[in-house]
Amino acid sequence: MPSIVNIGRRIELVPIDTHFHDITIALYQEELDACTIFRIHTYSRKDGASGRIQQVANSMHTLGGMSELSNGKIFFPCGDNHEAACRRVFLEACKIPPNTPVEPRPLNTLDKKSKLTMTVDSLGSGSYRVTSDGEGRGAERRVSAIAGGLMKLGEMHAGLESDGDTVFFPCGHSHDALVGLLLVRAPNVRVIMREEETTASRGVLSAPSQQI
Repeated sequence: MPSIVNIGRRIELVPIDTHFHDITIALYQEELDACTIFRIHTYSRKDGASGRIQQVANSMHTLGGMSELSNGKIFFPCGDNHEAACRRVFLEACKIPPNTPVEPRPLNTLDKKSKLTMTVDSLGSGSYRVTSDGEGRGAERRVSAIAGGLMKLGEMHAGLESDGDTVFFPCGHSHDALVGLLLVRAPNVRVIMREEETTASRGVLSAPSQQI
């Protein structure tokens, strides 16, 4: 009789990895010694599947500033549970084909709606301020919108004494690479949320006996 291994609670799923034989890859979460550990896992027995899992872990390390253990296990250096942010890092990492160079995203992006460049500056202790290269109420509204997008995508909080331009991680630690990744999606956060809901509604992780 095959043994059942407790690998934690599943928090995200890529039903079809188009970059590697259409296998299913899932992200699990578990608590270990006051530290949240995330595990990237597949039941597929295809040759090279374990290597693909390691590639996703490596990409998450670069894109999210995460630390690696082994066998697809990864965590944030602060040890905290940034679940929503980790889900986003996982989804982005799975979009990267094998053997593709990966670099951290910059802390600035072009906001296509306003045609302004938005920049996020680290203030230390997990706090960040969003600024733009434009002026006026339109620019201020877009800065606030992007700060709001960061809060939704990364479960960040609004700065207590800000004008809607400052956000922070409750853990009190800086996560520059993670913020750079989230910043790319922050201007279109509503679209991203709808896409994730659609993917989750159709995603099913088959039992080990059904995986190929």
